[in-house]
Amino acid sequence: MTAWAQPVPFAAVWDRAVAGRADETFLVFETPGTDVAEWCYGDFDQVVDRVAGTLVALGAEPGAAVHLALTNSPTFIAVWLAAARLGAWIVPSDPMGRTPELAGHIERTRPAVGLCAGARAGTYRAAAAEAGRPDLPVIEIDEADTALALFDAAPLVASQWPVPGRRTRAAVMFTSGTTGRPKGVEVTQANYAFAGKVMAEAAGLAPDDRQLVVLPLFHANAQYYSFASAIWTGASVALMPAFSASGFLPAAARHSATCASLFAAPIRMILARGGPAAGARLRHCWYAQNISADQYSTVAQWFGCRPRQLYGMTETIPAVLTDEAADPHHASMGRVSPGCSVDVQDESGASVEPGVVGEVVVGGEPGITLFAGYLDAPDITEASFRNGWFLTGDRAVRDETGRHYFDGRRSDVLKVSGENVSIVEVESTLAEHPSVLEAAVVGRPDEIRDEVPVAFVVAADPSAPPPLDELNAWCDQRLAKAKRPVAITLIDELPRTSVGKIRKFLLAEQAAVRPLEGD
Repeated sequence: MTAWAQPVPFAAVWDRAVAGRADETFLVFETPGTDVAEWCYGDFDQVVDRVAGTLVALGAEPGAAVHLALTNSPTFIAVWLAAARLGAWIVPSDPMGRTPELAGHIERTRPAVGLCAGARAGTYRAAAAEAGRPDLPVIEIDEADTALALFDAAPLVASQWPVPGRRTRAAVMFTSGTTGRPKGVEVTQANYAFAGKVMAEAAGLAPDDRQLVVLPLFHANAQYYSFASAIWTGASVALMPAFSASGFLPAAARHSATCASLFAAPIRMILARGGPAAGARLRHCWYAQNISADQYSTVAQWFGCRPRQLYGMTETIPAVLTDEAADPHHASMGRVSPGCSVDVQDESGASVEPGVVGEVVVGGEPGITLFAGYLDAPDITEASFRNGWFLTGDRAVRDETGRHYFDGRRSDVLKVSGENVSIVEVESTLAEHPSVLEAAVVGRPDEIRDEVPVAFVVAADPSAPPPLDELNAWCDQRLAKAKRPVAITLIDELPRTSVGKIRKFLLAEQAAVRPLEGD
């Protein structure tokens, strides 16, 4: 199992960056109105002190939770760092979440203070009341504010700072809930530091690099892969308020960004709605989930670099698989990241040979290199491990060189007349059609064959969608009978969570209602 020789708290990583890079740029923020504000490490540290003073005045002592329902903003970053310094912990929620979702997070974490945008305060306060916390202190902010004037309590001085431990809880992040009730992933101070260390080393990050962050901060990707790695290195971050397909590359050019992190879905959106931009020259870009070879070729030309796929979860902390800069492959999740431990195992817990599909499992020390556990769920936490390995639920095959290739979730394997059918294979086949932007496949119960694949397809050009008979013929030529979708439905877009994961349960509900377009 992986050992980290000298685990450190994330608060200490921030202090080190401030001490060594005080006069160097830390954060560049572009408001929705395209105004730009910039802070060096030393100046932003003063903002963190003010925010910490305000949080303490409202009851956020060591061990307390601070709930955030904020879009990308300087406030989010300042509150995150202030909570880390205080030994408190953040609970980031989807800022556009509905009242029941926000209420569930508030009820389960019992925060000392909550933060939301003034424009969404009605929803937020209703959620607090529904959670039994009508008296919850709430700070309503303007997410475009760069002065953070609301945080006007006396700044904490150095002698007032507590000393958080490595295993001190720093966050609880709720999983996306694509299939069921979200689980609260407990993240420690050492976890954030380990994420920063591994991701900085995997990307070859240097102090003069600049991360472009467009993914939402309430999700682990932006925190682990971009901000934590930048702070570990003393690099800078250009933070956008939201993702824009047409604006991604122009933003990279405007802010001289050198590094970025995306999912496959945003990349496809950039290809569909964006285009190359003069002056945009990324030297490195992470992405998660597969894109086709043609899509990869185009995006590499536009970005100025060959993007590198990775694999990780909120629970694994860093991306435990990362492709290498020298020879990335568009379909591979890469090899084991330095400092991480990964195996591919069968159901008995035995390692499988290269070329054999198994479950991806991750080794490490809970609370140091792996998440600490699931919030108030010791039974679920225990069941998620086998012989010390965290069970990801994802299937993969690795080759003789150690490269890993995704083969879907355990739940992404259909039993069609007793035959295993990988949803990923069917989706990849449809996505290779030149007129298809992306595809999603779900299972539908069938009286004769147990279940059958049903496909939902988004056209590359909505004004000229591919004929269904052409798509069926495409599948007939490339897939065995059991793998061919019994119905293909053209839709405008796939239903997603705010971080791009497909809400397949919604498609499964739709697939269960007959007739579909392709039936």
